[in-house]
Amino acid sequence: MKRILYFVLITALGFAACTPKTGEHTSSSEDFRKTAPAPGPAPKIELGTYDQFQLDNGLKVIVVENHKLPRVSFQIFVDAPEVHEGELAGFIDMAGSLLNKGTKNHTKAQIDEAVDFMGASLSSSGSGLFASCLSKYSEDLLDLMADVLMNPTFPAEEFDKLKKQTLSGLASSKNDPNAIADNVENVLNFGKDHPYGNVQSEVSTEKISVDVCKAYYQTYFRPNISYLVVVGDINPADARDLATKYFAKWEKRPVQEVAYETPKAPDQARVAFVDKAGAVQSVIHVTYPIDMKPGSPDAIKASVMNTVLGGYFGSRLMSNLREDKAYTYGARSSIENDPLIGSFRAYASVRNEVTDSSMTQFLYELNRLRTEKLGEEELNMVKNYMSGGFARSLESPQTVARFALNTARFNLPPDYYATYLERLQAVTADDVQAMAQKYIHPDKAYLLVVGNKPSVAEKLLPFDKDQKIEFYDTFGNLMPEEGMELPKGLTADQVIEDYVVALGGKEAVGNVKSLKLAMSADSPMGKLEVMNLWVKPNMFMNTFGMGGNVMQKMVFDGENGQLEAMGQKQPMDEETLAGLKEDVFSYFGEMNYAAKGHKLSLVGIEMVEGQKAYRIDVESPSGKKKTQYFLTENSLKVREMEDQEGQGQTVTVITDFGDYKKVDGVMIPHQWTITGVMPIPLKMTMNTVEINGEVDPGLFKIQ
Repeated sequence: MKRILYFVLITALGFAACTPKTGEHTSSSEDFRKTAPAPGPAPKIELGTYDQFQLDNGLKVIVVENHKLPRVSFQIFVDAPEVHEGELAGFIDMAGSLLNKGTKNHTKAQIDEAVDFMGASLSSSGSGLFASCLSKYSEDLLDLMADVLMNPTFPAEEFDKLKKQTLSGLASSKNDPNAIADNVENVLNFGKDHPYGNVQSEVSTEKISVDVCKAYYQTYFRPNISYLVVVGDINPADARDLATKYFAKWEKRPVQEVAYETPKAPDQARVAFVDKAGAVQSVIHVTYPIDMKPGSPDAIKASVMNTVLGGYFGSRLMSNLREDKAYTYGARSSIENDPLIGSFRAYASVRNEVTDSSMTQFLYELNRLRTEKLGEEELNMVKNYMSGGFARSLESPQTVARFALNTARFNLPPDYYATYLERLQAVTADDVQAMAQKYIHPDKAYLLVVGNKPSVAEKLLPFDKDQKIEFYDTFGNLMPEEGMELPKGLTADQVIEDYVVALGGKEAVGNVKSLKLAMSADSPMGKLEVMNLWVKPNMFMNTFGMGGNVMQKMVFDGENGQLEAMGQKQPMDEETLAGLKEDVFSYFGEMNYAAKGHKLSLVGIEMVEGQKAYRIDVESPSGKKKTQYFLTENSLKVREMEDQEGQGQTVTVITDFGDYKKVDGVMIPHQWTITGVMPIPLKMTMNTVEINGEVDPGLFKIQ
């Protein structure tokens, strides 16, 4: 990664006259090159003008005129109060996504076609609409935009599609440690009774209905709490005419404000842990809520303080954890102001073995910022970086629009942004330390870690004030303490024996000479079809296809293997071959663990999809490792995880098993969810289960 620092360039009059002539070598020249230039006076900022007016229905309009390009954008921003979604978490985003999926006058296909014809864009969200186009299409686009805004129909078929897509995304995010950390952080900082503590899950999504989405739209999409922001190749007079023509009919209605209790930071350091089985890295968040409103006198000073700590590539956290210790690729921090409640976060992804060391360094840097005064050189470097970023942002007319919107929404002084650089340059080292002492509290923080529990969790005990770790699931639910201790005397071998009994018993399972499973799954590429066939003593065949066509085929005859794809056949690589030889009739491979010399370790009881399960780590004679989970309630296998190499990287493949049904006296899971092989989880549904059927020996012929 390249280290990029942006500086404000300061020009000194008479510099050329003081420059030594060619051939002269002076110590003053050398001294000049060694010394960073002193900061000069903050330049005056010309933000550009914008116009504001209001329609009779209360819609506030902001116009930023810019004729550099023949383009114009229109944003409807609905400044709705924060809504606690509760057990229906996610319905606001879904309501927003459905807005442009059909109106009383246009189907989704017609909307998409019209937008494409204009070469425009039109999107919707829970906070409004955004559209842009060539200025000559302004009226056509606004006509469509107004229809979407005022006449959405929330088509049932589009809602069903959206729900399906949302559930797929949530299934994938459950295995994304950063998404997990964000979910749990929100619950810890804000609580489940606060809007910012809402965490969408599969359970909450299933409860959302079209009527709930409609109700949100009808309640909060009102002009009297909204803004129309127009940016681009348009003059204020024309913007007023267009706003009146297309949005004056939008009906206003009172919108009730809702009050919430202000979340508080913990009164002491608390370690919160989420187990991500098989993870080779830990995601660390040091976090807590803070009370800082937009436009607060502390906002700029606190931003400087945060930039020093972890707000840019040259920050202290980056220098310590990345450059000096090599614990991570990046360590950052953020401090957020908000009308309701803000938050602080310092975060990084680090290797398992340095998780506790990384936490030590996080706390060290947080405390150092509180106790040690910042040097002038470091302070000037940070202020120069921030000045450069602010100056570059002014190149976009959208920045002026955003500033204008913020000024109106948060009742900021009219010159708040125009004087930003003056106030930034005025920040002192004493200010930075004062902000750190006010807002940086590592002794009253949630020390959140998402990682591999057996490798990491116990090492974090010293960081918790009470020497007690709280465990959470992926959606921020506190894990139960009761019933999580292993029964006295229980062994991994006993768990496996109970599993075999739950399947139907050793005799029934042992009588299975062949097993054919055919399953399918919907995917972005179409319908996927998978067939697995096992034949004793150790033959295996797998086919993978789409639309009835076999795309890939694997055959193993007990000694040799062959892969076939797109009509091309090649011998199986030695590693895959060795693995198949090791797994005798692998579908019921647990029955052979003892005889084959597998090492089993009963780790403990963990929650899998809301159910308690025994976790067993398995190591084969060749050193291959995997983790299996067996439900405490009925002993059936509910999950299996294994690292696999693919395209030069190691991925953890997770297979969840469910919907067990008895077939010829043996319990077979009819629902498999596979995560890790594709960007989204594959939910495989069993179509065919055949035990001891006729098998053509020619299927296993290696050519």
